[in-house]
Amino acid sequence: MGDGQALAGLEIAVIVPCYNEVVAVGKVVSELRVALPSATIYVYDNNSSDETAGKARAAGAIVRHVPRKGKGNVIRRAFADVEADVYVLIDGDDTYDAACAGDLVLALLDGPHDQVVGVRQHSSVAAYRPGHTLGNRLLTGAAGTLFGREITDMLSGYRAFSRRYVKSFPALSREFEIETELTIHSLHLRVPVAEIPVGYKERPDGGESKLRTYRDGLRILHWILSLTRLERPTLFHGFLAGLLGILALVLGLPVVLEYLDTGLVPRFPTAILASSIGLIAILILSLGYLLDAIGRSRQEAARLTYLRQPAPPHLPAVSSAR
Repeated sequence: MGDGQALAGLEIAVIVPCYNEVVAVGKVVSELRVALPSATIYVYDNNSSDETAGKARAAGAIVRHVPRKGKGNVIRRAFADVEADVYVLIDGDDTYDAACAGDLVLALLDGPHDQVVGVRQHSSVAAYRPGHTLGNRLLTGAAGTLFGREITDMLSGYRAFSRRYVKSFPALSREFEIETELTIHSLHLRVPVAEIPVGYKERPDGGESKLRTYRDGLRILHWILSLTRLERPTLFHGFLAGLLGILALVLGLPVVLEYLDTGLVPRFPTAILASSIGLIAILILSLGYLLDAIGRSRQEAARLTYLRQPAPPHLPAVSSAR
């Protein structure tokens, strides 16, 4: 049984965020139409200054416009507007192998999973520079450590999703942090996730990368820390409280020892400072526990929102189609 027959009856939406991708978007849409003939392809033009929208429309895509800049803003709008059983997300710059779109969808249904991540397999340094590779590994490792589960390629922009994943996703980030948020949402909900290798190549001639290594790397790291504060408040505030507790101990221990030895406290300012820092540490730790209790309520609400949506369809014939 072929892929098209296995996916018959499913409503599949492919979302292609684009900003000034006139060179590549037509090829991406054409390859997606071959890979997923029954899918509806949506190109979301993020206020491009070139003919990206016209090129995508000529290739057969439905074009929608998001004037507010940022990939996160585009995905937030697309996930809210588009109704489907299965969603595929792919960049419009022709760096990902669009022919693998059917493999991602089949892997999603074969689980069934709620998210399938396309792990980039690149053969040239130009496609994925060493600095980006190192940054991806560091950020992926940090997220795995914080949330207790490893993802091979956290920053991949090529993914497939179930409806219940998309409709429970808050989409809070504005720009390139969106891939981090997509990954952490699955870790937070502990939903079934799969990974498959996908080809990744250099941009075509005339294409320009929108990614800025250091700026976007720092932004993603900031997003991880922010999510840690929100999702793991006991860990975050406990760490801060521990640092302040150590400082209070360093300042206050000599004062206590001197008091035990002489019965006097000649350094009152130091004693007051150490006591104040110690009290602040206790308050921060208490705040962490309070936020953790509130966070559990938020997690329960997110889980209930997730469960309100229908489960991804599981097609027994899919396994034999691969």
